[in-house]
Amino acid sequence: MLRTFLLITFFLTVNACDKDTVNSSEPAETYASFVSAVDISGYPEITISNPIFYDLNGSAKGFLNILKENGVNTIRLKLWVNPISPHSGFDEVKTFSKTLKSQGFKIWLTIHYSDTWADPGHQETPSQWQELDHESLKETVYEYTAKVVKEIAPQYIQIGNEINHGFLHPNGDITSNYQNFLSLLSEGCAAVRANSDSAKIILHFAGVDGATWFYNQVKTIDYDIIGLSFYPLWHGKSLNGLKSTMHNLSLVHDKEIIIAETAYPFTLDWNDWTNNIVGLESQLILPDYPATSTGQKDFINAIKTLTESLDKGIGFCYWGAELIAWKGDQSQEASPWENQALFDFNNKALPVLTEFNSE
Repeated sequence: MLRTFLLITFFLTVNACDKDTVNSSEPAETYASFVSAVDISGYPEITISNPIFYDLNGSAKGFLNILKENGVNTIRLKLWVNPISPHSGFDEVKTFSKTLKSQGFKIWLTIHYSDTWADPGHQETPSQWQELDHESLKETVYEYTAKVVKEIAPQYIQIGNEINHGFLHPNGDITSNYQNFLSLLSEGCAAVRANSDSAKIILHFAGVDGATWFYNQVKTIDYDIIGLSFYPLWHGKSLNGLKSTMHNLSLVHDKEIIIAETAYPFTLDWNDWTNNIVGLESQLILPDYPATSTGQKDFINAIKTLTESLDKGIGFCYWGAELIAWKGDQSQEASPWENQALFDFNNKALPVLTEFNSE
């Protein structure tokens, strides 16, 4: 009952917030090839608090409308297998994806193959899959991925999230069980190929260091796009190094390449009592990109420009675009990212949004 109530509340709220329905006279497939994406996986939960968003002119407007009118053409959503709450679970992601498609957005799914966050340091097998032997786990990965592709039909799909060290640990640990990792990854990709003629498969590595090694390890896998995360806090401060790595990877492996995750702060201040992930000047690229609205805009312009300059560069995705301090300014368990969202502390669109227009 709680699951149903939350889902109903979310979609009623989406409709209320986006009464000025996004105009879309063409299907998502006719968008320009450059991917201007945002990850707004937290938006379904955030809408329950009924926030009001404002466009660049300060006018109240639906959140999705603001994204669309500024050139965002693709929405990235994380998908968890059996999360504790309904958020980022299959039902919510499927229904939200349908809403987004109806408004002209392409869908980019990142399947975590976990019940919770998956990243380089955390790749926990879903609780219901943990007792499976390897062959059974392969079958489960195939069947689950096939279901996702058939029922949600994304345009882009990641097999795993930031899989630097593999996924579905310990069975799919790239270091200790390399062949198992490859076979599980192959099953996921095979399920996509068998159930979609158009979905593009992304393999996602976090960072620059180690990327060359990783993509050599997966060179036998049938996939389409190399995806890298790039956050200065974790992945270094050299945009030239990022560009060089992207160029070499796409050339050596003859693959399209995309920045799968990036973000940058517009301030080092807080808007709630939840500890922010970025809050120090030492975490910035200075003096070029200070923590100001201009610095944030310039950083994303640099990311976009270097990606566009590559022969096989196809776009970028901004992570946490929606993560305002949505539980109020006293919350200690809300957003650790409100100073990196695409909206300021008054929920007004920031200048960085203009960088998503690729025309």
